[in-house]
Amino acid sequence: MTATATEFDQQWATFRGERAAWARQPLGWLSLTGLHWLGGHYETVDGLPGRWRADGENVHVTVESEEAGQLLLNGAALAGSAVLTPGEGAPGLEVHTGDRVIEVIRRTGQFALRVHDPASPTLAAFSEIPVYRPDPAWVVAGRFEPFEVARVVTTGAVVEGLEHHHTATGTVTVELDGQQRPLIVFGNQTVGLHVLFTDATSGVTTYGGARRLDLSRPAADGTVLLDFNRAVNLPCAFTDYATCPVAPAGNRLPLAVEAGEQDPRKEHTA
Repeated sequence: MTATATEFDQQWATFRGERAAWARQPLGWLSLTGLHWLGGHYETVDGLPGRWRADGENVHVTVESEEAGQLLLNGAALAGSAVLTPGEGAPGLEVHTGDRVIEVIRRTGQFALRVHDPASPTLAAFSEIPVYRPDPAWVVAGRFEPFEVARVVTTGAVVEGLEHHHTATGTVTVELDGQQRPLIVFGNQTVGLHVLFTDATSGVTTYGGARRLDLSRPAADGTVLLDFNRAVNLPCAFTDYATCPVAPAGNRLPLAVEAGEQDPRKEHTA
């Protein structure tokens, strides 16, 4: 007779189902097939319609008459010359071409086209995200201490030369391996708090740049729960066409956090 699943097991199964659904989105991160950085002169890009260039503030695209109707922004066809202004570090502007989406992005003052294709080989080959076996011992309490004033923390990115500017709102201190370890916390209590961290498994069984862990809402005394079983990969673990941040220097743990998602592009036995 099968034992009744515990609440922990049920919540874990729901969470893993949500992560699998995230990975399988037809135009999600696993659908990426290219990241094309734009220069100051018009150029064609890997068979995409239009000719593209960037200046210091905008992306310019010209559409020839024979390409009419092949590029759509907010449902309207781009024709002749068009100017696109994506926000710095923000989700890109989405230009549709057939089943594909050209995401026009700005990162550290540079502009690029990121191509999503529901027929992406990476998406077609996806089966599951490798993960450590869940263990309730990796659910630990911490203490969140907000900063009096939020501050900006700058980190590098997986793409050389890029930077990410995060709003840090406090620290969370958690006991790991017998020591109290403070971690910088990003986000806020309205949208949610999270940490980006690395540990001794990073670059070995887990992705080297960073993993993300969402925190529970702080109690009145600042107590939060950190369920390291729910440490998840950033998009760059799945694709070379993402521009994810790396963990801030203060969040690089010297111990092995053998919990949460593993590197999906490595073989694992755990």
